[in-house]
Amino acid sequence: MSFPPLVLPSRPLSVTDNVISTPNAYFWSTPILLALAVFLFVWEGPGVLRDFQISRNPLVLEEGDVRDGKCTTRKAVFTDCEARLVYSYDGKDYDTEVEVMFVDFHMGDYETGIVISADHPELATMSLGLDMLWNRIITLSLFVLFLGGLSLGMVFLAFRIWRVKGQLRSPAVLTPVPVELTAFDRKRGVLSVTYNDKIASDKTGRSAYTRFKGGQEPFIVGEAGGKAVGLAVRHGTTALPVLLDDNLHRIVLTDAERAAALAPFAQERTDDGHGPVLVEEQQQTVSLWKRLGMVVGVLLLIVVGVFGFWLWYVTSSSTQFQSPGMDINNLMPAPLNEWGCDQLQKRFGQDRAPFGCVADDYTSWK
Repeated sequence: MSFPPLVLPSRPLSVTDNVISTPNAYFWSTPILLALAVFLFVWEGPGVLRDFQISRNPLVLEEGDVRDGKCTTRKAVFTDCEARLVYSYDGKDYDTEVEVMFVDFHMGDYETGIVISADHPELATMSLGLDMLWNRIITLSLFVLFLGGLSLGMVFLAFRIWRVKGQLRSPAVLTPVPVELTAFDRKRGVLSVTYNDKIASDKTGRSAYTRFKGGQEPFIVGEAGGKAVGLAVRHGTTALPVLLDDNLHRIVLTDAERAAALAPFAQERTDDGHGPVLVEEQQQTVSLWKRLGMVVGVLLLIVVGVFGFWLWYVTSSSTQFQSPGMDINNLMPAPLNEWGCDQLQKRFGQDRAPFGCVADDYTSWK
């Protein structure tokens, strides 16, 4: 697209502070996503590792009892199976709780038996767990890599923004470039804009985020593909361009230099002294950060729900053998796990201890 040239002094120029912003979502969503990845890995990882060890030298037990076996399918895809395995081997009795999660479209019941490690008979699982072992490994890996990769990617983007902000503190030659405004949101007198430079000849396709305060508006020079095109400048060799305001107050210029730079655009200005503006329909665009905030908000609700379920399990559940309550309690930090086991023992101390509170003999309370 064509637009009048932005004529700037040839000397190195400075830009004002905070012309590149870090989205607020980075500061709270990144640790939550990383925590979810760690939680999922700690929750399912030990079971997958146990079954992988068993698969290296498995021994199927014909004599053994699979008790309280139950499988639950969620969203018609994710299946959780749990059971209590009671068996004897080499003159010693064992009693353990097992849970496996996998992706399956199976309808109906599952048949399973007890499989132990011939090298370590205390390691036991359901034969179903071994049948679905690679399914479980791939499922766990995908979830952990997705959540962990998303959080680490946000950390990388945050470091790039901070590096650019550091470079912008020094004067440099400014090169005008058009940028595409992809999303924006106006709230409490602040206009937040997300844009990228995929229009420019030296395009990188990288997105940047900025906030306009004090009644400032982005410098709009046209439209492409149904989206507004703004005027930005590349500050030396920085990775992100700086979106300009419509009066060039983001560049440190004298009044005469600013007037000369705006002169070629004077004929395109409207009667109120402004160039093309963001129309009301465009203001309804939901920004990427708002969509990300909604996703992370849902994930945060899940975390709160899991913690609330754990509190209900250790203080009010009618049975100590309740999954995933046992698994969540086992994954809690030592002080919380100890407190949870104390609450359970107060109510069920006369019975066998559940997984997460069991001692080395797999029966008594730890």
